[in-house]
Parts: sequence; C-alpha cells; structure tokens
Amino acid sequence: MRKSRLSLFKSTSMLISVVGIIMIISTIIVVAYVGYSVVSNGITNEISSGTQYDELAELRSSYNNLSVKFDSVKATYYAGGPDDVKVYNDAKIELSRADSAIQNVQSALDAGKPSNEVDSRIEFAKEKLKTANQAYNEL
Repeated sequence: MRKSRLSLFKSTSMLISVVGIIMIISTIIVVAYVGYSVVSNGITNEISSGTQYDELAELRSSYNNLSVKFDSVKATYYAGGPDDVKVYNDAKIELSRADSAIQNVQSALDAGKPSNEVDSRIEFAKEKLKTANQAYNEL
C-alpha cells in the first residue's frame, strides 16, 4: 500500500512539474509574440507617418505656391467691379478650404491617428487643393 502511494506521489509530482514547465514555456512564447507584434506595429506606423509627413510637406508647398498666385492677381480683381471681387472671393474660398483640409491632416498626424485615417485626410486635402487650383485657373 505504501509503495503504491509513493509511486502515485512520484508520478503526480512529475506530472505537475512537466505541466508547470509547459505553462512557463507557453507564457514566454505568448509574451514574446505580443512584444514582437507591438514593436512591429510601432515600426510600421513610424514608416507610414514618415511618408505622410512628406506628403503633408508637399501639400503645404503646393498650397503656398497657389496662395502666391492668388495674391498676385488680387489687386487686378479688386480694381475691377463688384462682380470681379465676387469671382475672386469665391475662388479664394476654395483656397481657404484647401488650407483647412491641410491643417486637418496636420492635426491628425499630431494626434497620432491611424495611418488609414490620415491617408483619407491627405486624399481629401489633395482634392480640395485641386479644386482650388481649378478655381484659380478659371479666374
């Protein structure tokens, strides 16, 4: 009777040890996977935001160039009649909308929004800048 209890105790303690080792190894694997996933996402987001900052700089440059063009023809339209001023102001509103869209991209980048949301805001800003450019060309 004592030998069977001792044998049962040995096998039970061996089983508990093996299960404990398996649990420790599985915990290490899970923690390593989660750590790898976090680091990988962080690197991917930094790369995405780097290109998004480049696109933002390009948008700002295009906006500044277009703004200079608007300022160069401002005096001509303000010297004309009220209809000319209205046409100029309507086109200038499109430029203001483009500026607002560009600032929206900047705020999304500063807030650390997900890259797909920032990308959609960049596309919207490009559309608004294109509309402002068309409004300038129609002046």
